[in-house]
Amino acid sequence: MPRIKPLLGAVLFTLAQGALAQGTLIGWASLPAASFSPGPVSGQFIGSGPFNGGHVPPYAGQPVQGFSAILSGPVPGSFYVMTDNGFGAKTNSADTLLRVYAVRPDWSSRMVVPVDFQTGSDLTAFAAAGHISLRDPDHKLGYTLTADLDFYPNGAGTVPVDPAIKAGRLLTGYDLDIESVRRDHNGNLWFGDEFGPFLIKTDASGKVLRAEIATPGVRAPQNPYLGGATPNLPTSRGFEGMAINPAGNRLYPMLEGTVTGDPARSLRIYEFDVDAEDYTGFQAFYRLEPQGAAIGELTAIDDRRFLVIERDGGQGASALFKKVFLIDLQDRDADGFVAKREVLDLMNIADPDDLNGDGSTTFTYPFVTIEAVLPLDAHTLILVNDNNYPFSAGRMAGVADNNEFILVRLAQPVPEPGSWAMLLAGLGVLGLMARARRGR
Repeated sequence: MPRIKPLLGAVLFTLAQGALAQGTLIGWASLPAASFSPGPVSGQFIGSGPFNGGHVPPYAGQPVQGFSAILSGPVPGSFYVMTDNGFGAKTNSADTLLRVYAVRPDWSSRMVVPVDFQTGSDLTAFAAAGHISLRDPDHKLGYTLTADLDFYPNGAGTVPVDPAIKAGRLLTGYDLDIESVRRDHNGNLWFGDEFGPFLIKTDASGKVLRAEIATPGVRAPQNPYLGGATPNLPTSRGFEGMAINPAGNRLYPMLEGTVTGDPARSLRIYEFDVDAEDYTGFQAFYRLEPQGAAIGELTAIDDRRFLVIERDGGQGASALFKKVFLIDLQDRDADGFVAKREVLDLMNIADPDDLNGDGSTTFTYPFVTIEAVLPLDAHTLILVNDNNYPFSAGRMAGVADNNEFILVRLAQPVPEPGSWAMLLAGLGVLGLMARARRGR
C-alpha cells in the first residue's frame, strides 16, 4: 500500500478492512425540542403551523436548537454548541440570533444541562450567563445587516426589528448562516458561513473583529456582493465543516457543495492561515459516496487526519446512510482527492444497555442533519444532531426532534487526538460517566 504514509500504520489498515464500522453507544442525553433562552420573539416568518406535534410560532424567546458544531467547554465534561442560522433559510430567520451555548450532557440522568459560559457551573435554565451572541457593534462587516433596518426584511416591511437587535447590532440568521466554529491559538473564534461563503472572526465574546473574508473565486446565491454575477455554488452549500489544527493556527474550511466546473460530487477543502488571515493556496477534494448527499462536519485528529460526517438527505425510515469517515490530507490521488476510510456507521450502533429506552439493542441516528462531532480520545466520539426545530421529525414521525447527544465507543481506535484539550475533555466525560455508574 505505497500511497498510505507510514504514520498511519496499522490503524488505516484496520480501517480499510471495515472493522470500525460499528461502535457501541456508551452515553445518551437529550434536550427537549421546545427549549428556549431569553431574547427577541422568534419564528415570526416560518408560517402559522402547527408543526410536528403542536409547535405553534411565534415563540417567546430564542430556540436552543440547530446545533451545527461542538467544542470542548469551560470545564471537563462540558461543551460549547453553536446554533446555525435559525429556521433553515435566509428569508425566515431574521428574528433568530446567532449564538453559542454552554451545556453539560448528564449521562446519568440522560438530560442536557445548561451551564455558565465562563465557569461551567450548572444553571437552572438557559439564561444570559449560558451563551454568547454574535454581534457587530463596530460595523466591521461590509454589508447591510438586520440591525441596520427598521423593519425585518422578510416581514413584508410591517414587523419592526427588535430594539435589542438594533441596539447591540446582534447578528441574525438573515445576516449569516454559520455552520462551523473553531477557537484559534489566540482565543478568538472563527465561524464558517454558507451565505458568502465567508469566514467570520470574532473575539471570545462573539464580537466581530474584522470584515468578512470571502472565498477566492466562489460565490453562493445569497452572497451580498453577488450583483449581476452568476453564483457558482448551490444554495446552502457553503462552509458546512471547518477544522483547526492542534496548534490552532491553520483552519480547514470545507464546502458542502460542488463548485461549478469541479469534478462531479467533489467538495473543496481549503487551508487558511489564522495569523496572516489569508488562504495559503492549498486545496484538496473530498469525494462523496454514491449514497451521500452532503457532509455535516470536518474535525481534526492531528495535522493531517480529519473526521468527516457524511449523510444522505433522509430522516426516519428514509434515513439509510449516515457515516463518519477518516481522511488524510497528505494521502491524495493524482486528481487531488483525499483517501477516506469508514470509521462509524451511525445507523448501526450497538446499544446493549438500551440507553435511549427504545427497546432495541441497536441504536440508529436517523436525523436528516448530523453536523457536530468531537473526538474525546482515540476510542470515543461525541456527536450531536441538528434538529431543525420545529421541522425535522426523524426519531418519530410527526414529533419534533430533540437534540440528542451521544457518546460512541469505536470498535477500534482512531489516531490519538492531537489536541490535549480534546483529550482532557474526553477524560473528564469518561470520569463523570464512571462516577455516575458507581452512584447507581
